[in-house]
Amino acid sequence: MTNRLGRVFVFVLVSFGLAACTTGVDEGAEDVGTAPAALSPDGRYILKLRDYSKRGEVLAATAGQLELELPDHGAIAVTLPDAAVQALAKNPNVEYVEVDPRRELFTQWPPYGISMVQASDPALANLSGSDTKVCIIDSGLYTEHADLKGVPVAGYDGNLPWNMDGCGHGTHVAGTIAAVNNTQGVVGVAPGNVSLYIVRVFGNNCSWAYASTLINALSKCRAAGAKVVSMSLGGSVRSFLEDIAFQNAYDAGILPIAAAGNGGNTSTSYPAGYASVMSVAAVDSTKALASFSQRNADVEIAAPGVSVLSTVPWATPSVTAGSNVESGGLVGGAAQMTVSGVLVNGGLCDTIGAWENKIVLCKRGGNDLAAKVDNVRQGGGVGVVVYNNVSGFFSGSLGTGVTSVLPALTLRMEDGQKLVTNSLGTSASLNTARLVPGTGYEWWNGTSMATPHVSGAAALLWSQKPTATNAEIRNAINASAQDLGAAGRDSSFGYGLVQAKAALSALLGISGTVGSDSVDVCKAAGESCAADADCCSGTCQNGKLICK
Repeated sequence: MTNRLGRVFVFVLVSFGLAACTTGVDEGAEDVGTAPAALSPDGRYILKLRDYSKRGEVLAATAGQLELELPDHGAIAVTLPDAAVQALAKNPNVEYVEVDPRRELFTQWPPYGISMVQASDPALANLSGSDTKVCIIDSGLYTEHADLKGVPVAGYDGNLPWNMDGCGHGTHVAGTIAAVNNTQGVVGVAPGNVSLYIVRVFGNNCSWAYASTLINALSKCRAAGAKVVSMSLGGSVRSFLEDIAFQNAYDAGILPIAAAGNGGNTSTSYPAGYASVMSVAAVDSTKALASFSQRNADVEIAAPGVSVLSTVPWATPSVTAGSNVESGGLVGGAAQMTVSGVLVNGGLCDTIGAWENKIVLCKRGGNDLAAKVDNVRQGGGVGVVVYNNVSGFFSGSLGTGVTSVLPALTLRMEDGQKLVTNSLGTSASLNTARLVPGTGYEWWNGTSMATPHVSGAAALLWSQKPTATNAEIRNAINASAQDLGAAGRDSSFGYGLVQAKAALSALLGISGTVGSDSVDVCKAAGESCAADADCCSGTCQNGKLICK
């Protein structure tokens, strides 16, 4: 028994309220299961069976409802009345009963991250290699998004179709991993080096799932041959069976990666808290720890998770003026529609101007958003675009219960300034109607957004060395991370910020970094290089040697 399994076993003894030693025990007593120390708030439990074939018999002895079968683990998920829990624990066919804890999406609504993790480095451009299969357990995927077309994808059809995503979370995660390198939108960490397998566990309302659902989804990922399992989700309660399932998957060569959590505290979220799973913290564009990112000893690696722009399955609010198309956030309470008019500059929009049938650009500051929108309305304007007065994006609201007949959206300062410089006086259109489904992009926050940066980096590494083990991929990522915070591994950033280029160099054993001057320059693409002190055997790409 490993130390790790010993540690888990101690946890089970504590959580189930058992004593390590007892006296006066009848050695001939029947060996029965154990019950959880506390009841489930919604009556859902995992039953680990001694004989899976007797699951019907076990269930028939209760007034319970079967929710999910887990044959790979000899278990079932059931909804039980409170009175049945203790009775089931005494059933000789039951090994143990545990609460089936909830698993939720780790996202906060309000792609600098691609370059921050070195995925946009020229040395990694146009890498050839095998497509690493990444299994995304999330809310599904809108496969018709223009920035995801061409990505090899398949999925598991359970109760919910995998190729639909009314929540948007799964599509946002997928974009960070795999968005294609084309002329629009965003680009992922590993475009052209990844295939996707989608297991949908969240519905259109983005509501919670259960640990048993996640265990079942993990089995589907394994059956599909995925190497990386990306999970931007979690919950605060540990599951013994879930821990074992992820350890079994890791032992089988899979690398599970999960969000550390958005509680902004030191508590542990699961599955990120299991030793077999890489726990991902979130940083912002300055590499500072995100205020919501959880901090604990399980945090292993950090990645961008604040204002991350990625794909969503609906047409997002935007303003089009000439060749410039800028996307932004919808101002809460404003009308959702599409309007057209000449684009004009209203300054701070702190007074009423002559804006008949115009779309008015307003700078943030001075008066509040509601006042700006109302001044434009009184001036005859048909739409309002408010751009930030500091660098970056912001989301705004007209206030609780306040509505407007005018469509209004917010933009980054940089985008607003570009419109002021290049597009005033041109015919413009403003769209604030959310068209579902459709191709769109939004800035989201969360360790959910950090996780796919690491998943994509792992897939990129594996595509260049398909024979690598999951431990080798994991070690290369950790050993090459940019140390942040306290020296060495710490509870906020783990080993530090993931660095795809440096990790690939570490994995391939290259002295220096891939594509750097320390690696021999090839004379022509495809030329071989003999192994010597400075160069390993391989082929040339983009004038640089890439070792295989």
